[in-house]
Amino acid sequence: MQATNLGSIERKKVTTQTFQAMKQNGEKIAMLTSYDYSIARLVDEGGVDSILVGDSAANVMSGYETTLRIGLDELIYYAASVVRAVKYALVVVDMPFGTYQGDPYAAVRNAARIMRETGAQAVKIEGGIEIAESYKAILSAGIPIVGHLGLTPQSVNKFGGYGLRAKDDSEADLLVKNAQLLEQLGCFSVVLEKIPAALATKVTQSLSIPTIGIGAGNGCDGQVLVFHDMTGINDGFKPKFLRRYANLADTIRTAVGSYVADVKSGDFPNESESY
Repeated sequence: MQATNLGSIERKKVTTQTFQAMKQNGEKIAMLTSYDYSIARLVDEGGVDSILVGDSAANVMSGYETTLRIGLDELIYYAASVVRAVKYALVVVDMPFGTYQGDPYAAVRNAARIMRETGAQAVKIEGGIEIAESYKAILSAGIPIVGHLGLTPQSVNKFGGYGLRAKDDSEADLLVKNAQLLEQLGCFSVVLEKIPAALATKVTQSLSIPTIGIGAGNGCDGQVLVFHDMTGINDGFKPKFLRRYANLADTIRTAVGSYVADVKSGDFPNESESY
């Protein structure tokens, strides 16, 4: 598969309004995660429309089993590094577990910290009507929000795992209602994670704001993947919805092995690599 040639295309900074225009024009939205300056620069140059500084950093950057373990200060550090690298993509930052549930006043303070200290353009939070007051508080401060429905990883203990959500009619109906509520409240986009493709298509068609799918089929307005998963760095994670576009784990291991061999043999550095 050939990479998109963006050299002749004049790129403009993507905004929340760009998202809306892309939905209206039928143009798919491409989103990837990033957590550091160097990777974010390459991802931005690769042409993505949006970068998510996800709480998935807990897994791929910090080695935690769930996303529940990462804190606000850590996410702010990662997000600020990403924003310094990005010229074009819309940067969205996950609000970590415990920073927005239950107390809308704390939610808006924490969201404001993210925006002020990182320079990002939006935040993302998980849930529907049960945290409606937090949505309202954050939006009232002029902070754009991406909602997140379906499999919400911060609720893993409630769900008892990471299985497919909204399989039965009652949960599917609630998801549709929640998606419509998030639009009414003022979210500019909604992530739909690990739900039946037909349901994701139904939700997408019912909303005027774009949906971003992950494990939700091709009927969404856009797609998001974790960078470490789609490039094969996290090569032990192999869900059905993931397409690998590289196998960097093997590339890195081979490169490191060659370096070690050259150091051990005395081949590196050679004369041309010395001053």
